[in-house]
Amino acid sequence: MKKIAAFALAVLVLAGCSSSEKQVDPAQEFIRDESSLALAQRHATVYCQQADCDAEWALTKRYIEQYSDTPVTQADAFDISTEVPRSTGSPAYSATRVPRAAGATLTLFAQCPGMYGTDNAKGSDYDSCATKIIKTQNGYAAYLRAHASGQ
Repeated sequence: MKKIAAFALAVLVLAGCSSSEKQVDPAQEFIRDESSLALAQRHATVYCQQADCDAEWALTKRYIEQYSDTPVTQADAFDISTEVPRSTGSPAYSATRVPRAAGATLTLFAQCPGMYGTDNAKGSDYDSCATKIIKTQNGYAAYLRAHASGQ
């Protein structure tokens, strides 16, 4: 029993030592988050066939309304945008519909006030906003696929 207790204590001590060595460099974390945001932006760009574009565009507006803390202030056949949030940590959303041969490209955009500081440095609301934006943009295409057929 004493050997098990000694072994458990040794494991805890080693685990404590290894975790202190794994401090994350804030600059590296920012680069990783920026890469995740860029990937999420790519995931938030979809192509629709002409026959489905109107329905998918209407779903885009509904998706924005579900995730936005502010109301949609503009919506037409090519652009959707929300009011810029007054509170910190809340994204403003917009979407574009760009006609293409036999369809269109739909793109969902998002950004928070205070997300970036001077020279595109990490702003005060960056962490909370990046998390929300990545989740919302990564879920956009799946939302359209799941709901377009049931429209």
